[in-house]
This record gives sequence, structure tokens and C-alpha cells, in this order.
Amino acid sequence: MTIGRDPSSADAGGAVVRVDGVLEALGDPTRRIVVELLAAGGGRTATSLAGELPVTRQAVVQHLAVLRDAGLVDSRREGREVRFELRPTALTATAAWMADVAAAWDHRLKIIQEIATTPDTP
Repeated sequence: MTIGRDPSSADAGGAVVRVDGVLEALGDPTRRIVVELLAAGGGRTATSLAGELPVTRQAVVQHLAVLRDAGLVDSRREGREVRFELRPTALTATAAWMADVAAAWDHRLKIIQEIATTPDTP
């Protein structure tokens, strides 16, 4: 892993997921709630999401645009409505990257523990 580089990972379809973009998008508490609402039920409109949030429909649309840009949400038109759905592959790819980072740290900590608990030999 290179420090300062935008970590990325390929999703199941082979598309590259910008982990930084996903983490930035999920850094906002309202967007995390939107993700939770989309995960709980199929396609939702911005209007239906706004009905469950303390923000305007226009704010929800802006949040959905950020989530879409990060690869977390897809939209599809159904008649006059636009329905938004969660794309779990971006979350999965980001979780895999985080697991890799955690495994590297676990390995380093294990080495430190072994050094600390190994008696010195004269």
C-alpha cells in the first residue's frame, strides 16, 4: 500500500471503485442514513427518502448525487419517477480494502508481540 495514493479496488464486475470517494461519501451522517434506508428497502425516490429525513427533497437529491458519483447508488427511471437503489459492490470493495489494511496492522502487531515476549539470549 502506498501512502497518499487513492486506494482502489475492483468490484465484482471489474469496475474500479475509488475507496477514497466511498469513504468521503459515507463521511456525512445524512448520506449514511440514506444508504441505510436504501439497504432496508428496494428502489426509493428522492421524495420518499426526504419524507424520512430532516432535510429537503433538494438536499436529498444532492446527497444521492454524491453517493452515485462514489458508486454507491444507481438510479433508474420508472415513468415520471427516478428510483434509487444501493450498489453493494462499492461497499464490499471498500470493506475488502479495509480488511487488507487491518490484516497488515495485525501482522505488524504480532511481530511486535513476538519481539516483546521473546527472552533475550546472551
